[in-house]
Amino acid sequence: MPGADRRDMREKQLLNHTADEEQRSLPGRSNHAGNLSQSEKKLQEAICVLLVELCERFTFFGIVCNMILFCTVKLGYHNYQAAIVNMCFVGTSMLTPVLVGWLAECLVGRIKLVCICMFLHFLGTALLPVVAFPFEDIYIDRRHILHTLTKREQKIVFYFALLTASLGIGGIRAIVCPLSAYNLEDCGPKELLSFFNWFYWLINLNSAVVFVSISYIQQSVARNLGFLIPFVSVLMAIITIHMVRGEMIYKPKTDSSLLTTFGVIASALKMCCMRYHYVSGGVTNWLDHAKENYGGQYSETQVESIKSLARLFPLFAFQILYRTCIMQIPSGYYLQTMNSNLNFSGFVLPVAAMSVISIVPLLILVPILECINSCLFSSKDTGHSPTIYIVVGQFSAALSVMVAGFSEIHRKHFPQVEQTLSEEVLLVSSMPCFHLAPQYILLGVAEALVTPSCSLLSFRLVPERIRGISMHFLTLFNGAGCFMGAFFVQTAHAGTQGNWFPHLLHEGKLERFFFFLASLMMVNTLGFWTIAHRYDNLNQEYTNEFRGSLPEEKLLKHEKAIKHYDSVLESSPILSPMEKT
Repeated sequence: MPGADRRDMREKQLLNHTADEEQRSLPGRSNHAGNLSQSEKKLQEAICVLLVELCERFTFFGIVCNMILFCTVKLGYHNYQAAIVNMCFVGTSMLTPVLVGWLAECLVGRIKLVCICMFLHFLGTALLPVVAFPFEDIYIDRRHILHTLTKREQKIVFYFALLTASLGIGGIRAIVCPLSAYNLEDCGPKELLSFFNWFYWLINLNSAVVFVSISYIQQSVARNLGFLIPFVSVLMAIITIHMVRGEMIYKPKTDSSLLTTFGVIASALKMCCMRYHYVSGGVTNWLDHAKENYGGQYSETQVESIKSLARLFPLFAFQILYRTCIMQIPSGYYLQTMNSNLNFSGFVLPVAAMSVISIVPLLILVPILECINSCLFSSKDTGHSPTIYIVVGQFSAALSVMVAGFSEIHRKHFPQVEQTLSEEVLLVSSMPCFHLAPQYILLGVAEALVTPSCSLLSFRLVPERIRGISMHFLTLFNGAGCFMGAFFVQTAHAGTQGNWFPHLLHEGKLERFFFFLASLMMVNTLGFWTIAHRYDNLNQEYTNEFRGSLPEEKLLKHEKAIKHYDSVLESSPILSPMEKT
């Protein structure tokens, strides 16, 4: 019996020990399950953010693709007026994310503000059909139309719809779909370039679908119903946001903001003026005046971050004129295409469908560049310098606008024919619209090279805490390029009494406007080429810093240090000469 009791005690101890081991292993299993669910949640959030981004771009391109045709045919605008409206809408849609981002940081909560912006976006895209819908397609009978709007009422509703839609676009881009939501902090230079390449590749693939499908619906099949497609797309975006119930709303770090950036600049300027009048300088950079050590109000970390951002201002400034050239696709190039022969074997091509030609080079070049980078360069190398891509791309943009000038001269040599667009008969050149393809292709090549490379430099060459601010400034300067394009059109029309940007292209000299813009763009390209070496050096410095932060690089440096220390010990005597004696 005592032996049996001992045996039972041992079995109980063994069972208790096994149970303890299982309980110890359970936290590990729960951690694994937690990690798995966390990764699934991040994947779901990334997919939802990408879907919202694509839906928002779908609505944006759906509004832009045939705006000039609608303004000229339906609202009775002149060509230059329609081009100005289109470029101002695009520019406003680029600037509103910065404004909404500031509001989200300072005045209104992010969740509340995104709900307001989604409502504004919904309202804008819902009002556009009211403008485009004189309800000519829906009759009570042949003599009674359900609803009509006067021209003045149409214009008021049209501008209000564009304003509310642009504000909604700003909220979606700034709060729901910022680049920070894609968790790019730990990516190396090669991974960042790959991300920007494929990110813009997806956006342009989306815009290609829009330009082909929506433009054809708006122009040919049921042109008024075409404006309902952005309305349906924004419903998809609302549903996507509702699926995650606010968990996808990215909350950025609050250690830096636009107010801090402008505050540092204003404080430095104020202290510079005071020291100019009263005290001598003694600082290496004018922004150092904003530091607390020199009488300013900001810490050294904040000021040093803004100094790194200020080094990118020349890069941003050289993007203004480039963006003006890119804006010729929905303005000057669109007018050229609209006044060319769109008949192709009895089928009338949509005017905006020609914009797909400018997208095709990007869709082709991005996979090719990715293959080259992955085959020729290791994961630690960055490949070719991004500034090379920017210089070549800007030169391609200048060449495109120059080719557009020669194409305009060539187009006017063809006799005029009648062409029906949106049930309006227009006199256009009999030159096939495909003769304009080279200028579209060159601008597509420029966009494939410049935009990802410029985004990469803007994101990498600043500290992590202000990368969002850097991308905001890049967006600001791109928006300024759109407004500069509108200013050039207005100035060219007013200064030449409509000769350089005419309402009837065959009676004016639109090619002179293109040649003028091409000459400015060439000077812009040469100017950036002269300062490109600065960003090459900065990019190399940040690449070396990133390599030094890698675990394998730290281990290699540690091993080298140990070997060097061992060699020093071997070469030097342990005992000093005095001790030997």
